[in-house]
Amino acid sequence: MDKGILAYRNEVIYLQQELVQRTALGPENGGQGEEEKAYFLVDYLNKLGFNPQIYWATDTRVASGKRPNVVARYAGKSSKTLWILSHLDVVPPGDLSLWKSNPYEIVVDGDYIYGRGVEDNHQGIVSSLLVLKRLKELDITPDYSLGLLFVADEETGSKYGLQYLLNQDIFQSDDLFLVPDHGTPEGDSIEIAEKSMFWLKIIVEGKQCHASVPDKGVNSLVASADFILRLEELKNIFPLKNPLFDPARSTFSPTKKEANVENINTIPGKDIFYLDSRVLPEYKLEDVLEEIKKIGQEVEKKRNVNIKYEIVMQEQAAPITPEESEVVTCLKKAIFSVLKKKAKCIGVGGGTVAAFLRRKGFEAAVWSTLLGFAHQPNERSSITNTLNDARVMFKMLFK
Repeated sequence: MDKGILAYRNEVIYLQQELVQRTALGPENGGQGEEEKAYFLVDYLNKLGFNPQIYWATDTRVASGKRPNVVARYAGKSSKTLWILSHLDVVPPGDLSLWKSNPYEIVVDGDYIYGRGVEDNHQGIVSSLLVLKRLKELDITPDYSLGLLFVADEETGSKYGLQYLLNQDIFQSDDLFLVPDHGTPEGDSIEIAEKSMFWLKIIVEGKQCHASVPDKGVNSLVASADFILRLEELKNIFPLKNPLFDPARSTFSPTKKEANVENINTIPGKDIFYLDSRVLPEYKLEDVLEEIKKIGQEVEKKRNVNIKYEIVMQEQAAPITPEESEVVTCLKKAIFSVLKKKAKCIGVGGGTVAAFLRRKGFEAAVWSTLLGFAHQPNERSSITNTLNDARVMFKMLFK
């Protein structure tokens, strides 16, 4: 039954064309939100014979004062629902000189479609729509009910998207969630876990003076350099490894450094740098901060400086979706049936929207077959991958 989806090539092109030309940038990125794209999807779903709902989240930063989240359902034999969650918003195109075409007009070249958003996240949108279209054509009742979610604000925090929907009375406790927003070209990796994310601003204060008389000051840059090197100790303090992740350990990476003094012949009295930590779920971020401060105290004593800390971002990892969970088991079987591949479960270092679902106790798997061009100039997706992803989604509905 799912092989009939392979005949939908022209539908993939049509949907991508309509989605790409409807720019959906959040206000943080200079846009007016996702309303135009949401209305197109509602009209498309109505023509298929469905009655989708829009859940509006108030956002006074956009002209309409609201952000849309589209919800569509197809009843199955069970009220237990497989929800496929895709997002409406995109990121800006960036430097237009790096694009070979208008980012908001698709270009079709063989199996590839080019344009902003075609992979992130239109491929997921289109694949899920094709599942609904196929079910309607066959007029059959799947074992699971199917729910489609097209949410706002994924690229900038999900406050007006999934976080808003989770506070509405939509989902059942035993519902399953598939998020087609991360994947590999092989289509054999299922993301079930994320590391905690911790960004820390570290301010080192010494005493500024002329570089010809350094003993009259306290060099904050030297203290910062000492501190940065000492942060290597964190690897030994938090040594656990988890094979779901690559790298399998927690990482602690000094990254950005702010400018201190403008001229060469001045000893800097203040130095500021940042630490990006991706921490295994087994550890608490409060413990990481405590260990960093212990190292900082030693640097303060040794270098005669004062060190302050500002948390830029602190996001404790959500619970891991078990490998033996229903959604993962179902997805693995469907991938093997369609792609003839044995899928493996993985963790990622960055956060995904699935974390909000996992914190609420839902089973969530992140999977799709992606080329890896999200957020890049000349973003592209594969028509074949889009069709086969739809086939996998279709298979998941039948036990």
